Amino acid sequence: MRIFPRSGFGQTVFLIGFLLLINQLVSYFSVAFYVIKPSTQQISHLISRQVNLLLPDPSLTAEEQALVSKHVQQITDSQLFSEEQAMLHGLANASYYSYFSQQMSQELKTEAEVRISQTDNFIFWVRSSAAPDYWIRVPLAGLEEASFPILAFYLLMIGFLSVMGGWLLARHLNKPLHSLQQAAIQVGQGEFPAPLSEEVGATEIIAVTKAFNYMASGIKQLEQDRALLMAGVSHDLRTPLTRIRLASEMMAEPDSWIREGIVNDIEDMNAIIDQFIDYLRHHKQEELQHINVNDLIEETVQAEQVQQRQLITRLEANLPKIWLRRIAMKRVLNNLLENALRYSDGDIEISSGYERSQKLVYFEIRDHGPGIPEHKMQAMFSPFVQGDEARGSGGSGLGLAIIKKIIDMHQGEVRLHNHAYGGLVVTVLLPLKLAS
Repeated sequence: MRIFPRSGFGQTVFLIGFLLLINQLVSYFSVAFYVIKPSTQQISHLISRQVNLLLPDPSLTAEEQALVSKHVQQITDSQLFSEEQAMLHGLANASYYSYFSQQMSQELKTEAEVRISQTDNFIFWVRSSAAPDYWIRVPLAGLEEASFPILAFYLLMIGFLSVMGGWLLARHLNKPLHSLQQAAIQVGQGEFPAPLSEEVGATEIIAVTKAFNYMASGIKQLEQDRALLMAGVSHDLRTPLTRIRLASEMMAEPDSWIREGIVNDIEDMNAIIDQFIDYLRHHKQEELQHINVNDLIEETVQAEQVQQRQLITRLEANLPKIWLRRIAMKRVLNNLLENALRYSDGDIEISSGYERSQKLVYFEIRDHGPGIPEHKMQAMFSPFVQGDEARGSGGSGLGLAIIKKIIDMHQGEVRLHNHAYGGLVVTVLLPLKLAS
């Protein structure tokens, strides 16, 4: 369990709260030692003087002691009682206080016991070991109860308000970082948001924001240049390819075997050019639609009517609709089916389902081919990477890269694994709701 947070925001709030705790402890002990303790010592000193006047003096006669007690009672309202009389006058309702007992023992220089009761005023009951059969009642008029709960509430409120102030300050300081994080995620997904404000936050944050805007602008320009370059190259390549195909169609019949080879090569090159264009295409320009994945699978399977090959579907009923770009997702299904048909023999199995705990809709396509070596699984999603020789070497190596790019755009995940009984299984996981 981590106590110290990892985020800058959490660390700032934690630091403010820790410093505040230290400040509160220092304030509490300062009040205790420099305000409360001197006050209680002063009270004990005043009470001890009255106690000394009322304690029985062996050098005085009973009449003299009575006169002294009466005089002290008239001035201070303090009284000397026996044990029985003290119980009748409120000693039974008094509570023992060890702190005042220690202070009174120091003042009287003998063992003393202090009890305190409260009616309209505070009543101190003091018994000294010098006269253990007597209790001295000392009322303290005008002394109000020290409200420690109020002091604790005050300290808690100050702490709470200070932490809230620190939280708001840290939130204000970290708000530009949150915007920067969201913009970086968008750039990573192929989007290019509007430049971030360069006037909000600390100077260091502003400097980072300016650098990010400059970087995002450069990446956007590079993306545009790349798309323009590939579009131009593709256009310029298609023109001579068309001329070559026309020329090949005019070849004599004895050279038909050469013509067929040229036509096949031209079709392969056109297919490769199409894959390049697909990879560069910005699929986010397509609008999202609330559709059922099963409908897309059924449309794709219907379009892929392959002779002597069977497409077996196992689709879960009542699959929830999700937000998808229809054309882009059909391109994913087409690419996966084309790969399965190209690199395997036998039936192709297509299934769908819903992970309710994780709120994910998924579909799987399994072929019965040789599969892919485990150590090459992750590399297969990189552009221009193909499987081993067992799966052939046709194509441009962009199929899975295009699929991953589209699935990432939908905030989903694509996984590959070899089936236990042979064949490759491709699983596509899509969230029920897209994060904003």
